[in-house]
Amino acid sequence: MAWLLFSPLTIRGVEFRNRIWVSPMCQYMCLEHDGLPHDWHLVNAGQYAAGGVGMFMTEATAVSPEGRITSECAGIWNDDQRDQWARVAAFVRSQGAVPAMQLAHAGRKASDYRGFTAEAGKTKPIEEGGWPPVSPSAVACPGFDTPQELDTDGIDKIVADYRAAARRAVDAGFEVIEIHAAHGYLLHSFLSPLSNFRTDEYGGSLENRARILLRIASEIREEIPEAAALFIRFSATDWVEDGLQPGDTAQVASWAADIGVDFFDISSGGIVRDIFISVAPGYQVPLTEKVRELGNVKAAAVGKITTAAHAEEILQEGRADAIFIAREFTRDPHFVFRAAHDLGETLD
Repeated sequence: MAWLLFSPLTIRGVEFRNRIWVSPMCQYMCLEHDGLPHDWHLVNAGQYAAGGVGMFMTEATAVSPEGRITSECAGIWNDDQRDQWARVAAFVRSQGAVPAMQLAHAGRKASDYRGFTAEAGKTKPIEEGGWPPVSPSAVACPGFDTPQELDTDGIDKIVADYRAAARRAVDAGFEVIEIHAAHGYLLHSFLSPLSNFRTDEYGGSLENRARILLRIASEIREEIPEAAALFIRFSATDWVEDGLQPGDTAQVASWAADIGVDFFDISSGGIVRDIFISVAPGYQVPLTEKVRELGNVKAAAVGKITTAAHAEEILQEGRADAIFIAREFTRDPHFVFRAAHDLGETLD
């Protein structure tokens, strides 16, 4: 049997040796608070690349200092960061995997305390090394301080920051650029009617709420090589009735595809807290399926996919084009080899 998990996939000018990809996972390991990746990031990426993955994607990498989730998060807003990321991209490529970078701005969830600490989930004050968060509207994410509402100059700067970061990323050797528009961070907060209450051209209708994301995608597509692939990660739903819905996300994906976005990475949630989500294995796969179908786009599934058989089943049923995995890779960086063993596939 031809296993789809181990079949190659070509997107634009990028060929992936298989469809098992490492999902972005925050590391919180820039302990000098300078956004500069170092040996931790090289070893972390390298273990997965040497373990046989088709693509390794970096953690959410900030396009500006104020775009970081925490002061310990990585960035690519200067050339020193670019040069350190180049070590990571080169090693990933040397092992046969595609190096990818997720570009991010945390928006109203920025200036958080370091992940997995008791203080995480609230705004770090300036006197402790934090900074004022920004958002489409001056409405706080539960637990965080009220953000500053962005004016049009602030929006223009963020668009420019994304473009400059994309240039540095491809100069560092990354072949895939992903725009992070999920999990309650800045671009998702523009898309969601639960966090965007603007009355200008960036608020109101879905088309207006998607305007900054589409501007960023268009600018990046112009900036990066024709052969480089451009992805967007979406939260397809806010999981509440009056929030963002999969049909909305499919429409935005279709608009994005029209301006040169190649592929979509479908997650969910992050705008609101204290809601019930049934997180059974593959719980987000129906979201991927719906965005693919309604938007007529290619997309990957992510979320509690932990076995080779399940991942293969999703692909065989035509519900996704690739599989992003996070938790299972933290448990077993050589998951690809285990998956091949379980399915009886011989790897080169």
